[in-house]
Amino acid sequence: MKVSELCAMIQESIRSGRYPLETDTQKKFASLIEVANMSEDDDLKAATVAVEVRVQDLYSVNNYVPNIQHLPGVIEADVVDSFRMICRRIDRLDHGVQFSR
Repeated sequence: MKVSELCAMIQESIRSGRYPLETDTQKKFASLIEVANMSEDDDLKAATVAVEVRVQDLYSVNNYVPNIQHLPGVIEADVVDSFRMICRRIDRLDHGVQFSR
């Protein structure tokens, strides 16, 4: 499986509600999540794999080495955790800051 295919699959799973969304913020912004391969190579066995999780202007980038056991599952769990972390950041934004939905 290619990294970009894995990213697209996880992104669609979050958007479609496959994962339990715990807060109103997560439910509100699930449709805006973007999961992208930021690696130079699209191979899960490349020297390094980098995945960006983004909701508008807030994002997180996680990087991996190929010898992690069950790497696709680790990436999937990290993407979900990163999305939840970004939603917590959104909850802490000042009310005067414009963050459109």
